[in-house]
Amino acid sequence: MHSPCLPPAMEPADLIWRDGVPESTRFGDVYFSRDNGLAETRYVFIGHNQLPERFQQVPDTGHFVIAETGFGTGLNFLAAWAEWLKQRPADDNAILHFVSVERFPLRRQDLEKALSYWPELSPLATELIEHYPPLIKGTHRLVLAGGRVRLTLYFGDVLDAWKDLTFFADAWFLDGFAPSLNPDMWLDDAIGLITSHSKPGTTLATFTAVGRVRRSLAEAGFEIAKVPGFGRKREMLAGIYAPGNTTNQEARTGTVAVIGAGIAGTLLARNLAERGVQVLLLDKAPHAGSAASGNPQGALYVKLGVEYNAQTELAATALSFSQRFYRPWQNRFWHPTGLLQLATDDQEADRQRRFCERNEYPDNLLEPVDAIRASELAGIPVDTGGLWFPGSGWLEPAKACQQLAEHPLIETRFSYQVVNLLPCNNQWCIRNHSGEDCRADAVIIAGGHESPALVPVAGQLRLKAIRGQVTELPEANFNLPQTVICGTKYLNPVQGGSAVTGATFDLKDETPYPTPAGHQENLDELKRILPSVTKESVPDPDQLQGRVAFRCTTHDYQPVAGHMRDTEGNHLNDLYLLTGLGSKGLVWAPLLAEYLADVISGQPHCLPAPLSKRLETGRLYRT
Repeated sequence: MHSPCLPPAMEPADLIWRDGVPESTRFGDVYFSRDNGLAETRYVFIGHNQLPERFQQVPDTGHFVIAETGFGTGLNFLAAWAEWLKQRPADDNAILHFVSVERFPLRRQDLEKALSYWPELSPLATELIEHYPPLIKGTHRLVLAGGRVRLTLYFGDVLDAWKDLTFFADAWFLDGFAPSLNPDMWLDDAIGLITSHSKPGTTLATFTAVGRVRRSLAEAGFEIAKVPGFGRKREMLAGIYAPGNTTNQEARTGTVAVIGAGIAGTLLARNLAERGVQVLLLDKAPHAGSAASGNPQGALYVKLGVEYNAQTELAATALSFSQRFYRPWQNRFWHPTGLLQLATDDQEADRQRRFCERNEYPDNLLEPVDAIRASELAGIPVDTGGLWFPGSGWLEPAKACQQLAEHPLIETRFSYQVVNLLPCNNQWCIRNHSGEDCRADAVIIAGGHESPALVPVAGQLRLKAIRGQVTELPEANFNLPQTVICGTKYLNPVQGGSAVTGATFDLKDETPYPTPAGHQENLDELKRILPSVTKESVPDPDQLQGRVAFRCTTHDYQPVAGHMRDTEGNHLNDLYLLTGLGSKGLVWAPLLAEYLADVISGQPHCLPAPLSKRLETGRLYRT
């Protein structure tokens, strides 16, 4: 019997190994051919979808989408990735998207063992394993090969995946186990949904030649042929949907303007530029990362809900994605020290107890720790237990913004205060305070709490600014931790002789500079949650340095990312909004930038519909 997991954990695949080949104990079938799994994949899927020739035909800023019904060991994905690199020049901007579903994902160590049998795929397998997500339900986007390959991996039921994901496939890998052993994979519903994600010229291939599968695919509109199978398999199926020339939807070739060079704007500008899009990055400040993203230190932190609902899933997805995203920037502006979320009072201790009772998260995402273990991790005495996030840490946000904005396809214009947006000749005219104009084919407003003033529609948007003051603690006067500590305040490890703590949460205070009262509030609360932090001599508040920034949040404290709509719900052509990230912008921004870049460039979405609906701009209008 297989014991079900608490959410959001996925029940992993149970394997037995025979002669070096993994077998599913649940379905009693092998994951790849005993003869030569890689040769079979290349024969069945690469060859019968004509991928070598079709990969060569994708335009420089275009993309090609493969969808697969069972990820398994990832062998099919790695074979497609290897073929893509073989057929494409190393310096082009075309992207291979691979969308795959897995109900019973392999554990990382099983994945590593299975793929070790293909040494020719070793560099790709190593990168996949390094980015392999924690086994939690939902959609995981893996950005690989420097962005040239994007894997959208859905952990869950195949029918849910095809209902919730947004994409059109150029080719299908109808993998999975034998229909007789795994009938749910081959329901007519699944084939109907496959059709809904296909377009004229979409091809498919599958190991199986079972009559029921062939008839269902034919009834769904595919022209299906039986062709010789691989090795001991006599026959397999290959087909094409509504025969015609394959049409690749090209990525946007015009200029995209991003207004706002904070963490959200610079991440989006960088994401688009790496897809081959020309970006114009505008900000009223003299450099990137000067407003809410200008603090010297910021924690990669999110508070996950007790109930695993859509809001919690979105936060967990964003946390996991951001940890993967920042990894290449380690020791530049990203410092993965881990993060402790302390149970600093009875209410939070009770919340964490209920959280642990009702949820099961993999240890590589988070685990509960007692006060003794928390003290070991922090490197200073800690009075309470809490939750340990080993993949989190802290960033230098201002430095991040400045480095992200450096790309050949990003043109920056600083000290450019936008005062007006006007549609003109199928473009947007962007006017600044000096009366200068620049033009773009699409515009993203990422101006934090100043965004509403730039939106060229009637109707008040429910966005508000919340003042946050941080305090810099000199190393000489405080016992500072070696990991990030979060409670009602956060405290970072030392950097350059001091560490940042904060921030205040001032709803009605508009004071733009630090105050002694703000420093005192930060110190008092920090001493309450972490008594060991202070040494004998603590500076007076008016001797401390700090900074004030204004976070932008929404009425429901959920971020905004999507097409701008008017009060009637209609899209404004090529105008988008990215804001409302509150105090968790460092976590939200990488995923939302990836999602919005998907939307703008017409590529498969990294978020399923139930989560992307939570980000829609229309909800900001008062009803």
